[in-house]
Amino acid sequence: MFEKFTEGAIKVIMLSQEEARRMGHNFVGTEQLLLGVIGQRHGIGARALKKLKVTLKKARKEIELYIGRGTGFVASEIPFTPRAKRVLEMAVHEGKDLGQNFVGTEHILLALIAESDGVAMRTLDKLNVDIHKLRNLILTYIEETQEEILRPLTQAEKFLLEREKKGSPTPTLDEYAENVTKEAIDGNLDPVIGREKEIDDVIAVLARRTKNNPVLIGEPGVGKTAVAEGLAQLILTEKVPDFLDGSLIMALDLGSILAGTKYRGEFEERLKRIVEEAQNDSAVIIVIDEIHTLVGAGAAEGAVDAANILKPALARGKFRCIGATTNDEYRKYIERDPALERRFQPVHVEEPSVGTTIEILRGLRSKFEQHHTLSYHDKALEQAAILSDKYVADRYLPDKAIDVLDEAGARVRLENRRLPLGLRSLMHELQETIKDKEECIKEHDFEAAKQLLDHEMEVRTHIRIMKQSALTSEARGFTRRDVDMVTETDVSGVVSNWTGIPVTKITGSESARLLKMENTIHERIIGQKHAVVAVSKAIRRARVGLRNPNRPIASFIFAGPTGVGKTELTKALSEYMFGTEESMIRLDMSEYMEKHTVAKLIGSPPGYVGYNEGGQLTEAVRSKPYSVVLLDEVEKAHPDVFNLLLQILDDGRLTDSKGRVIDFTNTLIIMTTNLGSKIIERESGIKSKSEQGEGGFKITPDEVVGWEPASEPIKDPELFERVTKLVNDELKNFFRPEFLNRIDEIIVFNHLTRMDIWEICELMIKQVQNRLKDKNINLIVDLSVQAFLTDEGYDPIYGARPLRRAIMKYLEDTLAEQCLSKTLYPNTKIHVRRKKVEGTLMTYMNELEVEVDFSDVDPNLLDEATENESQIPVLAQADDNKKADYVNSSSDDSNLLVTQNVGFGDDKPKTTIAGRASRFFRKKS
Repeated sequence: MFEKFTEGAIKVIMLSQEEARRMGHNFVGTEQLLLGVIGQRHGIGARALKKLKVTLKKARKEIELYIGRGTGFVASEIPFTPRAKRVLEMAVHEGKDLGQNFVGTEHILLALIAESDGVAMRTLDKLNVDIHKLRNLILTYIEETQEEILRPLTQAEKFLLEREKKGSPTPTLDEYAENVTKEAIDGNLDPVIGREKEIDDVIAVLARRTKNNPVLIGEPGVGKTAVAEGLAQLILTEKVPDFLDGSLIMALDLGSILAGTKYRGEFEERLKRIVEEAQNDSAVIIVIDEIHTLVGAGAAEGAVDAANILKPALARGKFRCIGATTNDEYRKYIERDPALERRFQPVHVEEPSVGTTIEILRGLRSKFEQHHTLSYHDKALEQAAILSDKYVADRYLPDKAIDVLDEAGARVRLENRRLPLGLRSLMHELQETIKDKEECIKEHDFEAAKQLLDHEMEVRTHIRIMKQSALTSEARGFTRRDVDMVTETDVSGVVSNWTGIPVTKITGSESARLLKMENTIHERIIGQKHAVVAVSKAIRRARVGLRNPNRPIASFIFAGPTGVGKTELTKALSEYMFGTEESMIRLDMSEYMEKHTVAKLIGSPPGYVGYNEGGQLTEAVRSKPYSVVLLDEVEKAHPDVFNLLLQILDDGRLTDSKGRVIDFTNTLIIMTTNLGSKIIERESGIKSKSEQGEGGFKITPDEVVGWEPASEPIKDPELFERVTKLVNDELKNFFRPEFLNRIDEIIVFNHLTRMDIWEICELMIKQVQNRLKDKNINLIVDLSVQAFLTDEGYDPIYGARPLRRAIMKYLEDTLAEQCLSKTLYPNTKIHVRRKKVEGTLMTYMNELEVEVDFSDVDPNLLDEATENESQIPVLAQADDNKKADYVNSSSDDSNLLVTQNVGFGDDKPKTTIAGRASRFFRKKS
């Protein structure tokens, strides 16, 4: 019985069985057949019911009210009720009565109407469906479909049928070329939108008497091949001039012609036969994609390449050919051969606008929906065109927008395939409800839309309950998605994944994070509040979309003395934005002091060594368009470097040596300079460390830090304003006005105070602690040590760099010796103190005391160590000629402390070996 059923009718049967399972019934009745007809949305039956406002949700609701739900246990094979079988048999007769030898969804619906005494008819009656009107509507749709089937064939279709009957006069061409016209007839080609002008230009060239060979020239991905396909579709619809009626578009595959040619002359013979067949058959128009490959194709020693074989035929006008190639390849291959170039008429294919691209995407929507088995929201199509045009700079529309849309569909499809089966069916039901609701709103049927909204809320509740109650691993495989629909968020996610640029909507957590950006960066950058505030404002402007889209996110010059945090702020900013300092593009401008080194930024010119390697700046930004670009010590660069920066700072673009335009609109440009440091030093009254007094940090008996004032830079607002003006004047004397005029803001960094150095010292000590924590060793540093390191590392002329050297010399070197001289086990504690003068409470010596505490170490590890080391040397403070004493270290108490005294400062070391401390053992009290 099912042999005559169409694919749509078979799907109705399958859907009716699914509906029976969903309702928990062990049978398929007329009511399930009705739901199957509605579910087959593309069938004539569903179209007729939809016209009369019958939706799947309404029908389900009425049927469940009438027959209820089953027990839930459903057999694997669900039989049809006698009435349902009778309906299917009647559907076959309905098809015969209408003169059709097949059974479609419309015939099943007509049979359901004829079987008046059934649940299906009662359901339609409850839904206030006029049965007479429904039957007439079905017959009208059937008649329209028959008219489409019985429409007269076009000239191209007739021509193809005649060729198939008589035998093709172009057997060689048929073997090595694809029939584009046949693909158009079969509906396998994508719709061509917005290329009417280019197609008209191609037709005009084809109408010429001689040299009637257009070549489509454009950038990759703008739609050159689509123009040829659009011509084939126009020929099919007979919307072309008479001389093109019945023409066949054949796409030549040059690789197939070359494949398998073992001996000299085989390639030439094949190509000559193709040319002769095309010349003898006036209906054939050959399309050669990537036509530049003709130059040199098949050439061997003493042989002729494909381009030279085609030249005579191309000039005579009997051989019509449409070529396609890119701008670069046309210049490189075609223009170099004037004899070949003059035989083609260029037709330039420009990149479509964003609006045209959106129309193209709407035309392709059904293709993508069919492939990915989901739906695309209108906003998703718009965002795919807008975002790809704005952020994907190295590709062209519509190709990049189509790829974004395709990948978004693939990602959503993969997410939803992880859903459990029961949850997936509810997701599908929710999707149908939302679509029906939107259609009702468009038709201003707000009462039906309200009912569908209520049902949508009900389905969402079921989904939420199922997610919460899921216990098995399969049930936990759900994702956050509620509908099989690609939204603008999915498209934004794809663009962000491609480029690294955050184009998604700002979430609540990110919004709060951006508002507290200064606090986060201040944890790392000390003493430069105004600089942190300036860069934070720039990032917020960019993230909410208020900045100028045709310029970089922001451009700054950080001016100030050495060691005050200019480069460190850039690193902190990179870590804040990308999670790592490695995302920063750093160029040390001292490497570009010579005139010839300027080419390293954009790449060597053609003919020079390294031309194919690209520029150090342009290639880095091309691979990471969303980044922080640091030009360190920019004043040391050659003046020609600043000429290159003008275009970046003003228009956010730079052309490299290969002619590619690199997009800088998503970069943050920061330049550091030491210009003006002498002015800051002079105006602030800065003195070197040797010229300052003895003021410094003191520790009270209660371990409270005090500070004795000393000569420090004055951070008075009026003084700072005057210093900033003087530094700006210094920059104006050094840089050209057109360069400084393009900078968003010049930020002057002040000298660091002693309190700033104290806070930086705390940060550096934490870094040492974290490095030891990675080895599972806990480091404790007293405030007295921090105060000493601050005093030793404070030099207002040189900033924080002396502090780093002090920590390396006094703390890290001491810890390194301790790590080498004694095995440190996991959970070891190292306590570093400053040694006090004997008999005093708060008078400190220039010595560090390192205490190693094994109290938290696994006792088994200590027992093993005791067995392996029966004797441990102890270096006491002794003369050079005395030997080290040895003491027995075995003890019942495994909680040992090892104390090491380290001499530094002006006091000379008291041990025999310089830099090594005396060491002794004692039990922990």
